[in-house]
Amino acid sequence: MSIKDSALRLADTAASMLGLLGRPMDAEALLARASHETGLTDFGDDNFLEPLRTFLASCSSEASLGLIGEAATRWDVTRFLVNLLRMRDAERRDASIAQEEIQQPIFITGLPRSGTTFLHRMMMADPRNRAPLVWQTIYPYRDSGLRPGARDTRIARVARSLRMFEYLAPEFRALHPLDATSPQECSEINAHIFRSMRFDSNYHVPSYRHWLDADIERHMPAYRFHKRFLQHLQHQSPAVGSQWVLKCPEHIFALRAIKAVYPDARLIFVHRDPVKVLLSVAKLTEVLRRPFSRQVDRKIIGRDESARWLDGTRRMMDVGDNAGLARPVCHVHYIDLVTDPVSTVDQVYRHFGMELDEISVAAMGSYVVERPKGGYGPRDYRFEDHGLNAAEERAKFLPYMLRFGISPEALPTPRVADQAQMGSQSERSLSG
Repeated sequence: MSIKDSALRLADTAASMLGLLGRPMDAEALLARASHETGLTDFGDDNFLEPLRTFLASCSSEASLGLIGEAATRWDVTRFLVNLLRMRDAERRDASIAQEEIQQPIFITGLPRSGTTFLHRMMMADPRNRAPLVWQTIYPYRDSGLRPGARDTRIARVARSLRMFEYLAPEFRALHPLDATSPQECSEINAHIFRSMRFDSNYHVPSYRHWLDADIERHMPAYRFHKRFLQHLQHQSPAVGSQWVLKCPEHIFALRAIKAVYPDARLIFVHRDPVKVLLSVAKLTEVLRRPFSRQVDRKIIGRDESARWLDGTRRMMDVGDNAGLARPVCHVHYIDLVTDPVSTVDQVYRHFGMELDEISVAAMGSYVVERPKGGYGPRDYRFEDHGLNAAEERAKFLPYMLRFGISPEALPTPRVADQAQMGSQSERSLSG
């Protein structure tokens, strides 16, 4: 443990002994803080209140937040509420925002860590495409108190925040390269009304997760808001590319909502060996949670991520080629994507009746050359780190791999000290 981490743990221990941690976070106080910051009171539709209160209660009782975690959570929630107030105020001033048409958006989804980010960023090399950018999802509107002509500092502010998080979580950039101007996942949009798996990734909040999973219709308000958010971005920057390309593993669990809100949507499933993916997902979740939580149980993370994405594979199998949309699902295999990325993107375009022009082909080729391995760093994952067994996971995910013809990838070898224990665990599992 570094000196920095030791100091943070000592501060958390002292704060806990003084009773400063784990106290309930008051939704009404955060609503009042957002109103005070903006001078606005109209949040619009109040369907965010129940999930907000559920999330805050789960944070207080289950997430074991430290000093940084509690401060970051209050800041995060207040920011979302401020954005809701500013969006509602913009709509009141300009009714044409709600008339913006979001036509034939492309949704990229699949298991996390399966190549969805690489495909998304490849497609962003085409200037005709657009995506929500990191800074836009954090600050969709400038501060209303700024004088006309004042410099817009939103990108710089987000860049500073990312540097601070990377200081607290040095492994993050190698796992998920991200800048203020990078395309962002849609979970950050849906988090504005507190209906997003983004919270489950950053915190151990099983009660909130159960609330979100309990009713499939709970995704519907999130995707209505999702469209509304895109309308705001499009209204502010109409000259940017007209084709929205959106990416998030969370979309797997909300396909009914996507169909209802975007009946002309086009859908891409990216497929990769899920057992290989699982190691990376568990590690990323651990890295995301560690700066905020006093306790991070890696075995609980492994168990929960395995269950979550096993459910995700079953949902993709249920859909197959037909999600009830105008065009069949486009299936992309990770092996094809990393072996011949430009040709794979060209096949995606052809599937949807689109044409990949020479300018975009050149830009995509340059992106691949400039960012080998998509910008990701070296990785050293082991199943035993998160309480998982390779053979058991392979057996669970085998139907998905057979259904979509997914090639198995080489898996890391267990550490010598753990091989005997894992072998006995596998024998017990098989005998049971």
